[in-house]
Amino acid sequence: MLLVYTTKITPRLTYVFKHICTRILQLPVKFTTAVDEFIVHDKLKLSYAKKPLGNELHIKSAEVLFEQGITDMEIKVKPWDDTMCFFATGSSGILPFDIFAAAFVLLSRYEEFLPYVKDSEGRFPASESLGYQYGFLDQPVIDLWAFKFKKILADAFPNYSWKERAFTLEPIIDVEQAYELYQIGIMRELGGVFRDLFQLKFKRLLLRLQVNLGFRKDPYDTFSWLINVQKNAIHPFIYFFQVGDYSTFTRNVRYNKREFRELIKMMGDYAQIGVLFSREALDSGEQMKKEKNRIAGITNKPLNAVRCTSHMGTLTDNYREMIQQEAENDYSMGYPDMLGFRAGTCTPFLYYDLDYESPTPLLIHPICAQSGVFEQHNLQEKELNTDLDTFFRMQDYTKQVNGNFIFSFKNKSFTGNGEDEGQWKHFFRELVHE
Repeated sequence: MLLVYTTKITPRLTYVFKHICTRILQLPVKFTTAVDEFIVHDKLKLSYAKKPLGNELHIKSAEVLFEQGITDMEIKVKPWDDTMCFFATGSSGILPFDIFAAAFVLLSRYEEFLPYVKDSEGRFPASESLGYQYGFLDQPVIDLWAFKFKKILADAFPNYSWKERAFTLEPIIDVEQAYELYQIGIMRELGGVFRDLFQLKFKRLLLRLQVNLGFRKDPYDTFSWLINVQKNAIHPFIYFFQVGDYSTFTRNVRYNKREFRELIKMMGDYAQIGVLFSREALDSGEQMKKEKNRIAGITNKPLNAVRCTSHMGTLTDNYREMIQQEAENDYSMGYPDMLGFRAGTCTPFLYYDLDYESPTPLLIHPICAQSGVFEQHNLQEKELNTDLDTFFRMQDYTKQVNGNFIFSFKNKSFTGNGEDEGQWKHFFRELVHE
């Protein structure tokens, strides 16, 4: 156990120390403001304050963990060996930066509460983040800082027996639209037929006919292939099904269709099932509750995992509603159009509500890659190769710190057309079979 002396124990301080020490380094931590207790402790200990008490291991603290509310702070990011950090401590202490204050800023998404330029959908864009602007978005910097801290502790206390966590890879499959042509409803089917006729898309019309007569599988029906891949995969998959009402943004099969419900149940026999909240659910707590109950009603199992579509706007509003709905695990912390660690970590962490100055029960599982990045329209081969290089570099960083490498694809990502047929199937299969 690590004993931490500080002049004031705050929710922010205990939150971020537990993330770095307990969640990442598997090291229990205890806090004290009593000098006598700290002095007599003869095992792992550290002081976190403006000045050291004596010759103990000491980290010079920034003000962030002792403040309340949100202030427009100036953050100066500087190089640190093979990574970047901020809140420099000068020559005082065992670390050149206050990694705990810096980690809190990233984990709490502090920068998303400060003024920024929203994208066309009102979201916080990756280009506004510190990670993007200073070139460390592809690194789980908090975990890298933690391992630097661990080395110092290990050198100072060589007899301590460290526990090691294992690297995990978590593939996510988003089912925004289970079928393209099958079971879509008579009105949508007729509309599609007339549109194909009007646009002289006779091949498309033939495909539509073959699918509905059962002579050919629906193009988006890659579920049998996914099950076969999963049987030989090292790590389990999670499937997120969208069960919202049909709208401009929600194109899935109606949730009460027997075939669709059977599909969800079948996939639930092989993997964990979560709900992919529709755009309408992100704007309405009542709709979010409906969609959560729909999935639970179909699977007849407790719903543990939730995820927002790429339309997710303000984190705080959506996360607070998830907490109200008693969601336990969220898989939305990532950028839909950019590779990278949005919160600077590859380790699940509790969401901290800055307005209430308290950690919440919602466990955030950070996603570093989403299929939309690779499937952007007009993505050139050079750009694709650059993205793939970044993807594997992030995986290597995650392996270095024994973290969780979480990425998402869609069921329709593995359909393939023309020259691209089979490309993502091969990529995905090789990735999950490592």
